[in-house]
Amino acid sequence: MKHCGTQELETGRLLLRQLTIDDSEMMFNNWASDPEVTKYLRWNAHRSWAETAETLNEWEKHYGEPTFYQWGVENKRSGVLMGSISLMPANELRTGWHLNTELLGPAWEVGYALGRKWWDNGYMTEALCAVRDYWFNTVDAAWLAGVHANENVASGAVLQKAGFVYDHDVVDHKFDGTAVPCRAYHLVKEEL
Repeated sequence: MKHCGTQELETGRLLLRQLTIDDSEMMFNNWASDPEVTKYLRWNAHRSWAETAETLNEWEKHYGEPTFYQWGVENKRSGVLMGSISLMPANELRTGWHLNTELLGPAWEVGYALGRKWWDNGYMTEALCAVRDYWFNTVDAAWLAGVHANENVASGAVLQKAGFVYDHDVVDHKFDGTAVPCRAYHLVKEEL
């Protein structure tokens, strides 16, 4: 793998870009404060713009690192920030892959959130496909993982539309320790 960090990516409708502290208001208003959006995520809805600003400030500190992958999902036409998508090393405790992970290398996992008013328009699938292609073609990684809460079937549909294949059931945990039954998916570069 040749880690390249968060580079700007463009699709037909979207601009995937680094986020800054200036995005606090849009991020807070458009998805981070909505309990329906964060219901199945590891983190809870933000209670204030300050909490969102703190998160963005932390992310900004890491954008120079080649192993940091965190994009804002922006509508190219309107300039509205609708969500975020990231890649991170998979939880070390996550095991049970039906793949030869010793041969393929360490697991990296995709995570995403999209504001409710943009659901069911294919935006996150479009963003995920751009990140997937960047991961395989630019970073030259061998595989990618995705996990969603069993109850979040929409997230599973996004993964499947982007080519991910169900692998196994797993119990994930929110940052507060709450156990969440999930489904784990994988995508191997050669299977694209």
